[in-house]
Amino acid sequence: MDKIWYDLARRILKNGGPPVPLNDTLIELLKTLINEDQAKFLLTFRKPLNFDQLKEKTGLDDETLKNKLEELMHIGFITALPSRSTGIMVYRLVSFLPGLLEFTLMRGETGEKQKKIALLWDKLFKEEGEITQKNYDIVMNAFKNAPPIDRVIPINQEVEVRQEMTLLTDEVNALVNKFDIIAVSYCYCRHRKDLLNEPCKINAPRQNCLSFGRSAEFLIEHDFARKIDKDEALRILKEAEELGLVHKAFHSKGDPNEDELAVCNCCKCCCENFQSFYTGRAPTHTYATHIAKVSEDKCIGCQTCVSYRPLEAIEVPDTIAQVNNNRCMGCGVCASKCPEEAIILEKTELRKVFIPTLKIF
Repeated sequence: MDKIWYDLARRILKNGGPPVPLNDTLIELLKTLINEDQAKFLLTFRKPLNFDQLKEKTGLDDETLKNKLEELMHIGFITALPSRSTGIMVYRLVSFLPGLLEFTLMRGETGEKQKKIALLWDKLFKEEGEITQKNYDIVMNAFKNAPPIDRVIPINQEVEVRQEMTLLTDEVNALVNKFDIIAVSYCYCRHRKDLLNEPCKINAPRQNCLSFGRSAEFLIEHDFARKIDKDEALRILKEAEELGLVHKAFHSKGDPNEDELAVCNCCKCCCENFQSFYTGRAPTHTYATHIAKVSEDKCIGCQTCVSYRPLEAIEVPDTIAQVNNNRCMGCGVCASKCPEEAIILEKTELRKVFIPTLKIF
């Protein structure tokens, strides 16, 4: 394995995210996306750097350095965000997941190169699954000890909080109203499935991943996303809820107390996180703030909820639906689809939902 590519892969892997196998497939993916000169330049990044620091480290003149940065930001290997304290632009090497996966697919591009990229990601994920299954206990413990990468936002349903009823509409509205800049891009998970000729089973919208604030600015500037207004953002979220999609928020620094960077609207058949769980690659690990509760007086055992359960956290063993509290991430999909309004969401403290993936082999 060529040392430059191996070192770059290892450098990106150190930036965080779930484990990805450092193998020939990963190296082929990198070589498909960038050339060797770009790879050498990326090895400059051991930590985030501003323009002057990069100039000092590389010895490049201003124009050459600017062009290199622009090329690699357009591809998606580097992000640039202004420092909150100084306002100076800081450049960062992305991680693989989340990071490079999204950037390589979120423009919705088609063609032979894009199909090859999708196939390489698919092959890499299958190889990841083999490693997980062969080292099951070690991998599950590693995931469990790492922080979740996202937070579930409950959909707009009534929530029981200390015997009072509030509407989660306020939470979604507050999220959208918090930001002046909002962007929408292709769902990279659904687009990857389209490129693999495995289209979404419920035909969910392809362009419904939202980004906010500084993150949205970067994506808009580099043609990864288009700017939208608050009304369109709310329409996209409402459409997602009607389809039974799960709102998943990604936060700055991975901290649920920090601002949201993006919100994905996830379906069970395409979402990389859900698919990782069901194919034995990785556990589900997310932050949650609500949990589903069933009213035995109202439930008639119709099993509608069973058709809308991203993590199969609800069952109808007899005539009354039952919620598995250890699997429920409080997304509210089952509650929104219950024709008898027999399911409510109950507020909890911020908690981690960790569900080990299936042990297949």
